[in-house]
Amino acid sequence: MKNVPKVAAIHDMSGMGRCSMTVIIPIMSALGCQVCPLPTALLSNHSEYKYFYFFDFTDHMKEYYSNWEKNDAEFDCLYSGFIGSEKQINIMIDIIDKMKGHNNPLIVVDPVMGDHGEIYKTYTSEMVHKMGCLVNKADIITPNLTEAAILIGEEYDGETISISALKEYLKKLCSMGPVTAVITGVTTHEGEHINACYDKNTDEYWKVPFEYVDTRYPGTGDLFASLFTGYLLKGKKLPEAMEDASVFISKAVKETYKANTPKSEGVMFEKIMKELYKKHKNYKYSRM
Repeated sequence: MKNVPKVAAIHDMSGMGRCSMTVIIPIMSALGCQVCPLPTALLSNHSEYKYFYFFDFTDHMKEYYSNWEKNDAEFDCLYSGFIGSEKQINIMIDIIDKMKGHNNPLIVVDPVMGDHGEIYKTYTSEMVHKMGCLVNKADIITPNLTEAAILIGEEYDGETISISALKEYLKKLCSMGPVTAVITGVTTHEGEHINACYDKNTDEYWKVPFEYVDTRYPGTGDLFASLFTGYLLKGKKLPEAMEDASVFISKAVKETYKANTPKSEGVMFEKIMKELYKKHKNYKYSRM
């Protein structure tokens, strides 16, 4: 790994709203990574605002990446998020295959497909199937509970889940190809609020508790995945990276909630950036 890991970030760019690239670039840069954006779409702001401009970048992605190839670019990590079409998934699979032909970068896929039991309206059954093909190429995936259920073909069974069912979900996700599966934002039947993961190589399950705030902000999934990936690239152990990411998000959400800003503006992570560099002495993660 280089002193400054180079990350190909394949996401949309929303000008306002603190999500996707406008979260990923500052957070991962602050964690010591060079972030190279490959946009899937350009938006004036995310779609939870009443009005937004959208420009589909699909037809430019291949040529954009081909010029990275011509300049002999090599990456330590590819990290992808929201995808707008089946064609984009095909392009990304091709890019991953090409990257692996040069070196062996870490492939992180955040399979952004839905939330609270609902799949996003932009997703077709063909895209869901193709997302499974992209997940097969990944080393790490970071779905929420809804997305995990979609990927493994389970019926969504409400906002809470048992630990035994959660472990089953994680193992099934890793059977699709990834070495590591992380399910974010989980509430257990016992009332725990946790992020949870399974490492196929070591056959270990980990859970990290987080402070829960009963409100929702867009972009927290992007924030978690970029923190988690950045900490891993800094050499943190798997459960440590998950806990450091969880702690930062909880602090950012509490700061935002206290400020009473419009939810559409996302999480005010800028106010607590110094927290990224604090060393945690008393980790609370545990095996499941």
